[in-house]
Amino acid sequence: MPSSRPADAAHGAPTSGVEASPAALESPTSRAAPEARAVPLDADGAGAAPLSPWRVVQALAPVTIIVAVLSLFFSGAVAPTPPLDPGPLGRWSLPLLTLVVRAAAVVTIGGATLCALVLPTVPKDAHRHHRHHTPIDGRAWQLSARITRIAAMVWALTQLAHVIIEYSVTAMRPISEPTFGSELWIFLTQVDLGVAYLWATILTAVAAGFAALMNHYTSAAWTGVMSLLALVPLALTGHAAGAAAHDLAVSSMLMHLVAVCMWVGGLLLFLVTARRIGSDLRPAAARYSQIALWCFVITLVSGVGAAWIRLNSVTELFTTPWGLLLTGKIIGFIALGYAGYIHRERTLPALAGTPDNPRGKATAFWRFAGIEVLVMGAVTALAVTLSSSAPPVPQTPLPDPSPVWEATGYPEPPEPTLLHWFTQWHIDPLLIFGCLAAIWVYLRWVYRLRQRGDHWPVGRTVCWVAAWVSLLWLSNGGPTVYGRILFSAHMVQHMSLVMIVPILLALAGPITLASRGLPARHDGSRGPREWLLALVHSRYARAWANPFVAAVNFVGSMWIFYYTPLFELALTTHIGHILMTVHFTIAGYLFANVVIGIDPGTNRPGYPLRLVFLLATMAFHAFFGISIISMKALLAADHFGRLGLAWWVDALRDQKMGGEITWGIGELPTLALAVILVVMWARADTKEAKRRDRRADRDEDAELEAYNAMLARLAEADRHEAERRAARTERHPGHRDAGSTPSSGAEAVE
Repeated sequence: MPSSRPADAAHGAPTSGVEASPAALESPTSRAAPEARAVPLDADGAGAAPLSPWRVVQALAPVTIIVAVLSLFFSGAVAPTPPLDPGPLGRWSLPLLTLVVRAAAVVTIGGATLCALVLPTVPKDAHRHHRHHTPIDGRAWQLSARITRIAAMVWALTQLAHVIIEYSVTAMRPISEPTFGSELWIFLTQVDLGVAYLWATILTAVAAGFAALMNHYTSAAWTGVMSLLALVPLALTGHAAGAAAHDLAVSSMLMHLVAVCMWVGGLLLFLVTARRIGSDLRPAAARYSQIALWCFVITLVSGVGAAWIRLNSVTELFTTPWGLLLTGKIIGFIALGYAGYIHRERTLPALAGTPDNPRGKATAFWRFAGIEVLVMGAVTALAVTLSSSAPPVPQTPLPDPSPVWEATGYPEPPEPTLLHWFTQWHIDPLLIFGCLAAIWVYLRWVYRLRQRGDHWPVGRTVCWVAAWVSLLWLSNGGPTVYGRILFSAHMVQHMSLVMIVPILLALAGPITLASRGLPARHDGSRGPREWLLALVHSRYARAWANPFVAAVNFVGSMWIFYYTPLFELALTTHIGHILMTVHFTIAGYLFANVVIGIDPGTNRPGYPLRLVFLLATMAFHAFFGISIISMKALLAADHFGRLGLAWWVDALRDQKMGGEITWGIGELPTLALAVILVVMWARADTKEAKRRDRRADRDEDAELEAYNAMLARLAEADRHEAERRAARTERHPGHRDAGSTPSSGAEAVE
C-alpha cells in the first residue's frame, strides 16, 4: 500500500522514456496528495528500478517469435501438404496470426484482471470524499487500463482477420475470389466451426467496446467478464472441436485459456506498470501472487486433462514431435512454478523491508519477474504450435454405429443399476475443479476464523461439504451419464440440483462466512470481499433475491426450460449442460435462502408468511410434475426418440416416470424446508423471549410496567366515563346519553 511516511514522501516520481508528463497523468486528488506519488523500489531503496520493464517487453516479442518459428518447423505444422497446399504464405500466416490473437487476448484479460482485483485507483467521488485509509495515486491503474483498451481493439481486429484467413486456408479459397464473401458467410452461419468463430468475433468486439469505456473497477470487471466469455467459442475450436472425449477436451481448453490469460497477461502488465506502482508494490505483488497460484493450479489440472486424451502413453512425450513440444512446455511450466515459489518464499518477504532498509529490496523480485515473462512467452509460442499440430491420438472421433454416440458423443452405458449409478462417470474437469475449490476455500475461511478465536458452527461446514460433494456426483457421475439418455434419470439430477443441493448451500451460510473470513482492503482497491459485498448489496442482486422474484424464477425457469428447445440444447451440448447446472443451482439457492437462509441480500418476510410462501410455490411445482405426467407427446423427441438403447426403454413411459419423480422428489425437500422453517421459527421466538427477559432484568421490567400503566390509564378512563354517564342518567331519567348505545331493542324503541 502507499505509505504516508515522510521518508517516502520525500522521493519524487521517477521519469523514464515510457512515461507521460506528470501533469498529464495527475488527477486533482494526486495533485493534492503529493505523498502518494509512485516511488520505485530497488535493492538500495532509492534510484531507478533495477530492471527496465520495457527491456523485458522488447525482448519478449523476439523470444516468442523465434520459439514459435522453430517449433513450427520442428513439428511440421508448416510443411507442404500436397495436393491441396495453401502455399508458404497461407501455411505461415495462420499460426503466426493465431499467436498475435492469443497475445492480444492475454494482454486484455491480464490488464482487466489487474484493474479489477489488484491495483488501486482514485475513486470517482474523490473530489467529495477524502477520508481514505491511505493516499491513492492510481497512475499504474490508468496505464494498465490504457494498455487494456489498445489490446482489446487489436484482439477484435486480429480475430476478424483470423477468421477470414482460417477459412481461406482451410477451404483453399483465395480472398480475391468474387464469391469468397458469400462462401465465408455460409461457413460462419452453417458450419459448427464457423459458428464458433463468428461468436468469438462478436464477443471479442463486445469486449473491446467494454474496454473502451473502462474507467473504474466496475467497468474493468465487466471488461474482464466479457473477455472471458469471448474465450468460450475458442475453446470449442482446434483439437477440442473433434475430440472423442469432447466434454473433457472443451472444459480443459477453457480452463487452460482462462488461467493462462490471467496469469501471463497479469504478470506482463504488472511488469509494464512497474515504475508507476511505487510503494503499492508489495501489496499489489502479494495480491497478484494469489491469483497466479490459482492460475498455476488450474493450468496444471487442465493441462493434464488435455494431454490425457491426446497421448497413447507417457513414452510418446519423448518419441513423437508433438510429445517433445509438450515436454518443452512442461519444462517451462515447471520453471514458472519454481519462479512463483521463489516469489512467495523470498522476494515478496524481501519487499517488506527491514529496520535498516524500511523500503525493502526489489532487485530479486524484478529479476525473477522478467525471467518469468520471457519463459511465459516461449511457453505461449509452444502452445500455439501444439494447437496447430496433429497429436499422436487422432482427434477425429472413431466411427460408432450406435445412436447414443451420435446423440451424446459417448458410448452407450450399461443398463442402469444401483451400482452403475455410482460407477459410471463422465469426467468434466471444470465442474470437478469448481466443486473441490469451493470446499477448499470454505474450509480456509473457517480455519481463518478459528485462528483468530472466532467460532463457526460445524453443522454449517458439514452442509457445505455435503452440498458440493453431491453436486460433483450429480454433474459427473451416474445422474449425468444416464440423464442424457433417460428422462427419468435427468429429472433425478435436475430435482436434486434445484431442491436438495440449494438447501444445504443455504444452511451453510457462505456469504456470511466470506464477509467474516475474507480480509478487507484499505487502499481503495477491490478484493474478493469487496466484490462479494458489492454484488450482494447491488440492486440487481436484491431484485433477484426478492422473495416473489426468487419464487417466480424457481418455478418459472422449469416451465420455460422444459417446454422450449433449451432442454434439448442442454442434452446435446456441453456448454448447455454446464449452464443448466449453474442456473438451476443458483435459482434453488436464491429460493432456499429466502425461506431458511442466513445470508444477507434479501428482505425476508416473517415466518408465517414464509411458510405460506413455501407451500404456494411448491403447489406450482407439483402442477409442473403433473403436467409432465399427463403429456401424450415426448419432450426433446428428436433426442430421446432416436436413441435405440440396447436395454430397450419406452421413452414416453420413462417420461411419465420422470414426472412422478419430479412430483415425489419435490415433496420430500418441501417437507424438509417446512420442518427447518418451523424449527428456526421456534428458535427465533425463544431468542426473542430471552432477549426480552434480559432487557427486563436490566431495566427492572420497565416495558411490562409501562404496559400495565397504560392498561391502568385506560381502565381509569373507562371508570370516569361510566360515572359520568351514571350521573347524567340520575339527573335526567328520560334522557339517553347521545354517545351511549341502547342495550336492547325495547330501550331503542323508547
